[in-house]
Amino acid sequence: MVVIIAEKPSLGRNIADAVSMHLNTRASRSDGYIECGEYLITWAFGHLFSLADIETYNPNPDGTRWSMKNLPCFPTEFKFDIRKNADGSRDAGVVKQFETIKALVNRPDVTRVVNAGDADREGEIIVRLCVRHALSGEKEQYRLWLPDQTPETVVQALSEMKTETEYDNLANEGYARTYIDWLYGVNLTRYATLKTGTLLRVGRVIVPIVRAIYERDMAIRNFKPEIYYAVVSRAETDGEVVELTSKQKFDKNRLADAQRLCDTYNAAGATVTSVKHKKDKLAPGKLFSLTKLQNVLSKKYKMSMTESLEIVQGLYEKGYLTYPRTNSEYLATAEKDKIRKIIEGAKKLGYPLVFKDGKNIFDDSKIESHSTLTPTYKIPNKNQLTEREMQVYSTVFRRFAAVFCAEDCIVDRTEIKIAVGDSTQPLEEFTLKGTVILERGWMKYDDSTQKDKILPPLKKGDAVNIDFKPTEKETSPPKHYTIETLNNYLKNPFREEKAAAAERAEEDGDDIEEYRAMFEGLELGTEATRTGIIDNARKSGYIDLKKDVYTILPDGEFLIESLSQMGIGMDKYKTAEVGRALKRVFHGEASVRDSVAIAEGEIAAVFEKREVPPEADTDTGFFGDIVGKCPLCGMDVRRTRRGYGCSGYKENGCKFSIFSPICGRVIPKASVEQLLTVGRTEKLSGFVSKRTGNKFDARLKLENGKAVFDFEA
Repeated sequence: MVVIIAEKPSLGRNIADAVSMHLNTRASRSDGYIECGEYLITWAFGHLFSLADIETYNPNPDGTRWSMKNLPCFPTEFKFDIRKNADGSRDAGVVKQFETIKALVNRPDVTRVVNAGDADREGEIIVRLCVRHALSGEKEQYRLWLPDQTPETVVQALSEMKTETEYDNLANEGYARTYIDWLYGVNLTRYATLKTGTLLRVGRVIVPIVRAIYERDMAIRNFKPEIYYAVVSRAETDGEVVELTSKQKFDKNRLADAQRLCDTYNAAGATVTSVKHKKDKLAPGKLFSLTKLQNVLSKKYKMSMTESLEIVQGLYEKGYLTYPRTNSEYLATAEKDKIRKIIEGAKKLGYPLVFKDGKNIFDDSKIESHSTLTPTYKIPNKNQLTEREMQVYSTVFRRFAAVFCAEDCIVDRTEIKIAVGDSTQPLEEFTLKGTVILERGWMKYDDSTQKDKILPPLKKGDAVNIDFKPTEKETSPPKHYTIETLNNYLKNPFREEKAAAAERAEEDGDDIEEYRAMFEGLELGTEATRTGIIDNARKSGYIDLKKDVYTILPDGEFLIESLSQMGIGMDKYKTAEVGRALKRVFHGEASVRDSVAIAEGEIAAVFEKREVPPEADTDTGFFGDIVGKCPLCGMDVRRTRRGYGCSGYKENGCKFSIFSPICGRVIPKASVEQLLTVGRTEKLSGFVSKRTGNKFDARLKLENGKAVFDFEA
């Protein structure tokens, strides 16, 4: 007998239905599994196991829940427990299902155990953990890898299974990622929470995501527009306005210089030096990765990432779409016959499709684990899907139809060059580009933002009327992140650092830089995790999403600013370093322990006591620490969320407090202790004037029960 362990009940049922159809035998349903011929098909409920908490390794001597006395925690061997409820009790349903799995894999007549987790690193270890804790003894272990859940694919995959060891590198990456995320999460979440007195969820990926939104919003909030002058002509030639904008710009103090350039250009005149017309084929967009699909759905239907992922996952489980959590927009060369079959099915519905081959569609070098998201040969009836499901399915199907459409989209591209002054040595040359769609072709199936841009009917040698004038303009602030722009940033967070190369790549339609970044582990999060992490940031109150625009919330500002004060970087550079280490594990170039050691080193650095000169000290101690006696009422002054305050507020209404930071400078615990003891601190550096923005050094002193600056030597 063969036991197949699916990741979820829905997949288990789909496998059982496929096996039953193939063997032409009836499946027998039991409590927690299905028997069909020689197959016993059971399932997990997603994660049945989770990593044990810190107290399993380092019991807390104080008996309180969280304490610095058992931090940091770096287990020599990570332990897993059966998943528990929020209150710490064991989930009865989870325990029961695990006992079912345990009984099945240990049956004497079972010779083979098959891992049918979802086809990714998370699914790989979900089932491996079940088998590791359930199986007593040695049995053959295989992997069922399903790019989609259609009956045909299930049957074919069962006949082509590889041994589980073939997927050891994938599992190792999954384990390493799980261990590292646990290390960051439990150590730094506890540390930051104990420091601030506020629950701060500190994760390897959630913090860089919130930080990106925070930094963008701060740039918008602090943006100061600047006036400049552009040199623009909008004169009519033969009844058509020809707009020309010079590349030269002038700041607000150089209006006279801008006017002189306008006078020079207007006196020189302008002539058309060339007109080129070219009929061309416009290429359709690439097939979808999950992120690119979510970008389109957010723009067109205002779908959040969470909603679109839930829908596309459901369509995958129903067998209508291939595996969704893919970062590739390309098909594998081995899939050509499968694609031909899908095309034949679409042609029967009236779509004029034809099989096409080429590197822009089939490219193994741009596939890591899963090829692009496509429809399967199983086409749903419209009545079988909800309106939102139909929107998602049709978006995927129409893009597929566009890529394999037999009809080309034909456009007329026009380029007009206009020289100001002598055409052989012009003062400046302007290029106007226009495109007119002649035959829509694949555009009939895939929505496109391409619109006709018609240029004036000019010919080579025509004189062009010009009237250049200085035009006052204002610099614009950065734009808030949208679902699309945040996704694009997370896929390649170092694009700006490679701005020139990236700009050239986009112009050439070359996406090699983006794939190199993903395959090296430089992206923040993965297709499988990104949606959930962003959703957690929203649920935690760190960021907001309205329509498709992300903004930072006050709790998100507090998170990022608090971590900065604590010296916890958690930026894209450090996150990418860990991501790169995980990819080395996936490629068999490093061990799980190697990658875990990188995370442990960075976390340990947060807990290290560093000797710093008093003027540079930023250590604020921990929430609730007593720092001295109140100068107004004599009660204890304690560390608070926003600085330091008198504990007598509730008892006697005392409002003594010292906020931190002051003028952008964190006020350390040692300085407050000194202030309350002797009335004056040592000199502190790093204050920033709110009025001028200049940095300055100063002491603090107590004056009439308040902390004020003391600039005396």
